[in-house]
Amino acid sequence: MPFDLAPAAAAFLACALLGAAIIRGYTGFGFSAIFIACASLVTNPLPLIPVVFMAEIAMTSLQARGMRGHIDWHRAGALLAGAALALPAAIWVMLQLPAPTVQLLISAIIGVLSLVMLSGWTLQQPLGRMGHVLTGIVAGSANAAGVGGLPVAACLGAQPIPAATFRATMIVFLTGLDLMTLPLLGLGGQITTDTFAAALIATPFLAAGILLGNRRFAAAPPATFRRFATWLLLCLSVLGVLRSLT
Repeated sequence: MPFDLAPAAAAFLACALLGAAIIRGYTGFGFSAIFIACASLVTNPLPLIPVVFMAEIAMTSLQARGMRGHIDWHRAGALLAGAALALPAAIWVMLQLPAPTVQLLISAIIGVLSLVMLSGWTLQQPLGRMGHVLTGIVAGSANAAGVGGLPVAACLGAQPIPAATFRATMIVFLTGLDLMTLPLLGLGGQITTDTFAAALIATPFLAAGILLGNRRFAAAPPATFRRFATWLLLCLSVLGVLRSLT
């Protein structure tokens, strides 16, 4: 198996991959954070982060149809501009840290951002361009740990944005963020033949998950499921912190 995963760990991650892909298809976010949080329970998640980003890009190609008219390009552009400012330094710092510290940091970031999203925090008026750039800087910093989508999900979710626009803008932002992050991880030596092998193995799970999630999005409003995904992230983060400390 890629990354010398034990059969039991590989089976667990396959299930996590499918579940995270369903959530991504339905809500537009959460895939990376959920999968990486699950991975931190059974292995060092850092080598899996490039696999997750490749998967995010592949899933966008499966979701692109019918999405274009709902994208808020002004918000997405400002968010990506901010992320580009933070990414290089954030990834350099992350690659210097020992694996146990990375696992603890990832779980802690997911936990804090999940609490923000569950708090019901809202903005009285939509953020301007600079506010989205600053949010992008936070997201770029968090994406060194593979969870850059959560700050943006919290930011967009706090504004009066239609569900279809939220989902489409999140997907475009995540794709751009991953395209910026992958070359930096490659320069840091984090992309190997195992990365591509794992991405190939993941493909059928991604396709099945996106198909199921897209059907669910078309049939029902995603607000309740989005909250379920956030509670799941919080629980996984607590388990990850406990595992890192024991």
